[in-house]
Amino acid sequence: MFKTIALTVLSVVALAVVSVLAYAATKPDTFQIARSVRINAPAEKIFPLINDLHRQLTWIPFDRDPAAKRSFSSNAAGKGASYAWDGNRDVGAGKIEIIDESAPSKVAMTLDMTRPMAAHNLVDFTLAPGESAGTTDVTWAMHGAQPFFGKLISTFIDCEKMVGDDFDKGLAKLKMVAESQAAQ
Repeated sequence: MFKTIALTVLSVVALAVVSVLAYAATKPDTFQIARSVRINAPAEKIFPLINDLHRQLTWIPFDRDPAAKRSFSSNAAGKGASYAWDGNRDVGAGKIEIIDESAPSKVAMTLDMTRPMAAHNLVDFTLAPGESAGTTDVTWAMHGAQPFFGKLISTFIDCEKMVGDDFDKGLAKLKMVAESQAAQ
């Protein structure tokens, strides 16, 4: 009797595990997360806040470890500028590098994370004229490959919402900083 119950439980657990793995395998091989905000400032005032990695730290939501080790390349802004960090488990470790820029409308970057898990993604900031004069629509997007482990994690954790919420926080702070500077 006990043996039958144990085999039934093991069969149900095995079926559940196989089902989760099969479901994860059906998820896309790539991902994209994007958020936008309208800022009451011209793109020329916003662009330097994105294109200069030192200035990015005034609004980016991921710099949550004051004890993190940080290093910048010799050029803080523009193509080739990079920023590396190694912090606690909340911020992990990685490097971001500007790979392309087109003032005042676009900044493209590579994001290479080494901790808490390895990831190699592309990050794009696009700035476009808003509907009203003097406004700019800023979009922050990240996209990349989604290996099987990422698919499996996204079965249990809403990564799009988690990262998207951080993008929303960062864009809200960027809006506040840019509008404050534009008013001066």
